[in-house]
Amino acid sequence: MVTSAHEGMHRIFQERPEILAPVFGVLGVPLSAKATVDAVTTDVTEARPLERRVDTVLRVGPSDGEDFLLAIESQSGKVAGKERSWAYYVAFLQAKYSLPVLLLVVCQDRVTAKWAAGPFDCGTRGWTAQRTHPLVVGPENLPVITDARTAAKNLALAVLSALAHARSADSDAILKALTTALHETRATDPETADYFYDFLEISLGNSPAGKKLKEIMSFVNYFPGRGTVRETAYLEGKAEGKAEGKAEGEAKGILYVLEVRGIPVPDSVRERITTCTDLERLDAWLERSRTVARAEDLFVADPEAPGAGPGRA
Repeated sequence: MVTSAHEGMHRIFQERPEILAPVFGVLGVPLSAKATVDAVTTDVTEARPLERRVDTVLRVGPSDGEDFLLAIESQSGKVAGKERSWAYYVAFLQAKYSLPVLLLVVCQDRVTAKWAAGPFDCGTRGWTAQRTHPLVVGPENLPVITDARTAAKNLALAVLSALAHARSADSDAILKALTTALHETRATDPETADYFYDFLEISLGNSPAGKKLKEIMSFVNYFPGRGTVRETAYLEGKAEGKAEGKAEGEAKGILYVLEVRGIPVPDSVRERITTCTDLERLDAWLERSRTVARAEDLFVADPEAPGAGPGRA
């Protein structure tokens, strides 16, 4: 299942492509800051009944050279056989688009990053037919940014760094610097600041770093009127002073999370969410909205959902 952290990690490249230049700088790969970046279909499935899908594929058009494709994968741990999928992605995309292909793997721990760097060879008897050599970013090469002014100069890189170092001892200091930078940015560019805060909240989820982020935002009024999604929903309901108002706030929170994650919401799903007055059920849907792959999956564990069996919550 695609997790919210996994989803958020690659959506940032699609929605904020300006992050590519500093990330490539960290990797020592030159890329002009004025490069054009366009999303490409991530479906690399053949006519055979075998599904293969890359997280993100971007077509990069540098101002100082030829276009190339950048396939981006988010990897939370070592997965046996994943290197063969990567080799397939690179070969397929090169054949389909007749463009050079680079593979970027984003990791959150050093062990995974070391493994993902490869190179991975396909060959035998001393002969290599194909070699896959991914570019890798993670805690080892992404900077630890604990200064608010530094974070404010490049919010995209600072946010990605906060995710990469979410399990490190520096995580608290990184988050404090980043939330300060976001607060300062919000005064002049509220849309960008809000985007990155929402992205960070959803990507960190209920991890220790995610809980620390919520703690910081609860006690420091960096975002007037904007707490966590759960806090926003609750406060909207409280302002109404009625159970119906609280339910409406929870429903807005659920739809907002799905929207930020880029998940389509059919009218039937939207109606079921907005007409529900059971706060406990809405609370459960809000939690699920962070991880579901489809909006309809919000309801799979509900007793009245089609196909729900005994004992399902």
